[in-house]
Amino acid sequence: MARRFRAILHVFNPEHDIALAANLGNFTAPHAGRQLRHDLGYLPAIWAAPGDYVLVDDVAWAQTAYTRLMHRPFEWFVDKHAIAKLDIDHVEPWGWDLALREFLLRYGVKAVPSEETIAVIRDLSHRKTAVWLLENLKGDGLIGASWQTDSQERVGDLLRRHQHLVVKAPWSSSGRGIRFIDGMMDNYQVRWLQNVITRQGSVVVEPHYQKVKDFGMEFESDGEGRVRYLGLSLFYTQNGTYTGNILATEEAKREMIGHYLPTDLLDTVQQRICECLGERFQGKYRGPFGIDMMIVDSETDGFLLHPCVEINLRRTMGHVALELSP
Repeated sequence: MARRFRAILHVFNPEHDIALAANLGNFTAPHAGRQLRHDLGYLPAIWAAPGDYVLVDDVAWAQTAYTRLMHRPFEWFVDKHAIAKLDIDHVEPWGWDLALREFLLRYGVKAVPSEETIAVIRDLSHRKTAVWLLENLKGDGLIGASWQTDSQERVGDLLRRHQHLVVKAPWSSSGRGIRFIDGMMDNYQVRWLQNVITRQGSVVVEPHYQKVKDFGMEFESDGEGRVRYLGLSLFYTQNGTYTGNILATEEAKREMIGHYLPTDLLDTVQQRICECLGERFQGKYRGPFGIDMMIVDSETDGFLLHPCVEINLRRTMGHVALELSP
């Protein structure tokens, strides 16, 4: 492999959400996260530019898996021992956290954000950002409420008012850190709530809606006040955990959503998100992000759009699906 001197390094670190919650430089991902990183580490090669490097655990496996998927080889897979020999001037990870920063520094990559920059990204990744955005997306055809609290009594008050709640840790990953509470809290739920408030400072509480369909929108922030819409992400979940994306054209996806909602509502929400988060992320975050949404059966008003269930301040599998779609 010929050596290059100024390079971009892409990194698939699917354990990012867990690492962000832990907020430790010296962090060991759970086995499932390490296995996923090994098996799918080649994914950034799908969108990498010619000559970009992609960091993987096993170069031979990555070459085989990528070629099987894309029907062409990729020449620039590297492992952690090779990156110290490269002059990397930019890193494009799945998501930035302290653990990835320390890992890259350990193996000779200097082009990493400061700890202060990562602290800002972590703060924006807190679910309070989704609470704020949801409050700014009120309008006809929309549904959704969300509250941040550090009080168990406040959660109890909301439970008596709404009967069915979703309670979320401020930082968590793919269905973890979420509890569904109906009627009243049992001892296990009370202990979980107290532990999250102690460790992370608060919880986010939402009514439990009658979901009809999950989907999302994918975006990219330039960090200078502009957010660009990339496309719809239609995906499946099981017990709150992501299981797969639909690969289809934007027109086909809009038609699927159009069975439930007017598509001009999607356009209005998308434009409003670009406006709100362009300003919010200015000078703070540059990179891809996704917003999970859902279609809700409101019983009285028919199908409504919940426009911000989660904000994923990182690349998502929806971005991967957009790269693979026709």
